[in-house]
Amino acid sequence: MIRPRIFLSATQWFLCIMVVAALGACADLRYYAHVTHGESALLLKRRSVSKVIADPATDPKLAARLKLSQQARQFASDQLDLPRNRSYTYYVPLHRPYVVWNVFATPRFSVEAVPQCFPIAGCVAYRGWFDEQKARASAERLRAKGDDVYIGGVSAYSTLGWFSDPILSSMMRWDDDELVGTIFHELAHQKIYLKGDTAFNESYAMFVEDEGLREWHRARGEPVGDDHGQVMDDAFTGLVLDLRDRLKKLYASGVDEQAMAENKQREIESFRARYAAWRDKNWPNDHRYDKWVAKPINNATLLPFGLYDQWKPAFAVLFKQVGEQWPPFFKRVRELAKESDAEREKTLRALSDTSKN
Repeated sequence: MIRPRIFLSATQWFLCIMVVAALGACADLRYYAHVTHGESALLLKRRSVSKVIADPATDPKLAARLKLSQQARQFASDQLDLPRNRSYTYYVPLHRPYVVWNVFATPRFSVEAVPQCFPIAGCVAYRGWFDEQKARASAERLRAKGDDVYIGGVSAYSTLGWFSDPILSSMMRWDDDELVGTIFHELAHQKIYLKGDTAFNESYAMFVEDEGLREWHRARGEPVGDDHGQVMDDAFTGLVLDLRDRLKKLYASGVDEQAMAENKQREIESFRARYAAWRDKNWPNDHRYDKWVAKPINNATLLPFGLYDQWKPAFAVLFKQVGEQWPPFFKRVRELAKESDAEREKTLRALSDTSKN
């Protein structure tokens, strides 16, 4: 299955769940009990990676991937100034394809997410479930209310350092770069996290992942690799964001509901035609996105796009401004996180504009 880069390492924040469930501060205690149970089950199933590798019963291929993960884990702290803790030094076999299923929802005529808010983590664009059937039941309830809904499987998430996050068997399906990069990405969340600003958090962590991978390959004397995949990913994301902008303008137009519904489908079909023309012109032998484009598209399916790279060019400029050194880079990111929402967006836009010159 082809997975666009934006879906590779979606981050869930369940650290608030333990606190809220313990205090009984939220109405939906059944949900918090579910998530508490899911997180606890992972913690109880953890085994030290070193013990799994040393176990004669461990599949040699799994042992080799786990050895690589531990090399990346040490590199993250030694070379990238990321947290030095016990996260990603444990392993958990899941016996299911994903650790979590995220449910995204939007109103029928809006591209803005129905927010899911938590006391510590802030508001995010989705709610995560450890059980696929519970996620689908949640999605059906939202759909019955008239919302557009999308369910996305997640292979890894971070508790922001509140627990020692394990390597999961769902991560073993990835290639080496995805595995190593995700460790960098999730540790970046542990180092800096801004409550309630998903685009900031994910763009920052995505930059750390990408730049960390470049440094990882250089340190190992390996080719950094061509940018074919990244260039195509970025261009496809641009097509999807253009569709989202078109729909946003449609929903603000004030036309009646029937016309809006018809035009919504017309915009989606027009997007499919633009995609096919773009693919055939630029990437005639690469059909990685065909299945995604062919599936049903609604407002909610568009939500994950852009979250991981909206401000990535800004963080790249920031990294260059501090001489491509990690400690001063993280210092500047922390300073940005302390700014007001308006000031931070202004700064990030200015940095992004600089990247275009």
